Amino acid sequence: MKITLLFCLILFTHHIQAQILKQPIPDKLVVLTFDDAPASQYSVAAPLLKKYGFGATFFVCEFQPNYSDSTLYMNWRQIAELHKMGFEIANHTHTHANVSKLSQTEFNYQLNYIEAKCDSLGIPLPKNFAYPGYGLNPQSLDFLQKKGYVFARAGGSRSYDPMKDHPYLIPSWATEETNKKTILASFDEAKDGKVVILTIHGLPDLEHPWVNTPPELLEEYLTYLSENDFTVISLKELEEYINVENAKKAISPDFGKKLSN
Repeated sequence: MKITLLFCLILFTHHIQAQILKQPIPDKLVVLTFDDAPASQYSVAAPLLKKYGFGATFFVCEFQPNYSDSTLYMNWRQIAELHKMGFEIANHTHTHANVSKLSQTEFNYQLNYIEAKCDSLGIPLPKNFAYPGYGLNPQSLDFLQKKGYVFARAGGSRSYDPMKDHPYLIPSWATEETNKKTILASFDEAKDGKVVILTIHGLPDLEHPWVNTPPELLEEYLTYLSENDFTVISLKELEEYINVENAKKAISPDFGKKLSN
């Protein structure tokens, strides 16, 4: 009887995996994401990524005028250049808004603004999203679904398990100046069907020093990933491995898991 139950459990597990996964998740799979559109992502990060042949997603927004120096942020010409270089441009809202506090109309405005800017510059319509400040709630997930978004990235400092984590609650590690040991250790978790996702801000980040990543530290990470044969991709490229619609049906959103750093 126990053997029969175990056999049924194995069959059920394989069935669920076959529904969610288009192909097995390889070991050493890392996704790089960049938030907030600081100018150093164009001048520092993009050339380094091209040097190592790595993919990445740039979650872009426009900070409001109280941010003293607009030259600290990318302009839309530079964002369009990132697209031409082969990187994914994704949505981080118009004003870096805490979407957990927005009505559906306000939420749609925030996303529509970035979508319209992309459309005007020949950038593909963004279909992936990152929560500004990791503010999220069940209502936000419903709004994303209605807008047709594919993945949404949060925080949490843990690896992404496509069999357990809802596609709108993807965890990541945020790099900063003092957590090098933590980030290097995180790469060891890219195995057994799990994906490591990093959130990176300015290089350096002059207005938000608590998420500053020195350029030489980013290159150290990229060198490590290259020398140790990691595959480094954008969030969009995860669709090659994951049937997102099936994952949304099979996995219930779990807000009890850690999703902010």
